[in-house]
Amino acid sequence: MALNFDSSVITHGIQLAVAPVFLLTAVSGMIGAVAGRLARIIDRARVVEDRARTDTDPERLARAYRELGDLQKRGRLANGCIGLLTVCAFLIGITIILLFLGETAGLPSNRFAVGGFLAGVVSFLLALLCFMTETLLATRLLNFPMLQTEAGGSR
Repeated sequence: MALNFDSSVITHGIQLAVAPVFLLTAVSGMIGAVAGRLARIIDRARVVEDRARTDTDPERLARAYRELGDLQKRGRLANGCIGLLTVCAFLIGITIILLFLGETAGLPSNRFAVGGFLAGVVSFLLALLCFMTETLLATRLLNFPMLQTEAGGSR
């Protein structure tokens, strides 16, 4: 594998490889957002678990277990989202390497680069679906009738 050190070839290789970097920026922002949501889910689960340990009322215990089940679903979705985003970042990183080496070393890596990029985008889209599902689950819980009756409102 002979690297071509012609400045125009290297410049073009960098230009090719930089385009997917913008997707990495979006991925890093998404990971931060989802990690924050996951931290909130874990914090809430700890509060509900602590209350359930000391509560003896069967109705409140049942509500706590239902909420813990919902929090567990949300946590799994957030973990899946982070996993898919990590796979996306890895595939985009490989794509960047392949594009750069294909341009500078003359390796026939275009097929692999296209495949890696498309797989990364699919992974990103699946992560967005996980994120949307987790968000919908969280907002569905806000409309839970039990909360309205506890706050003194009507159903």
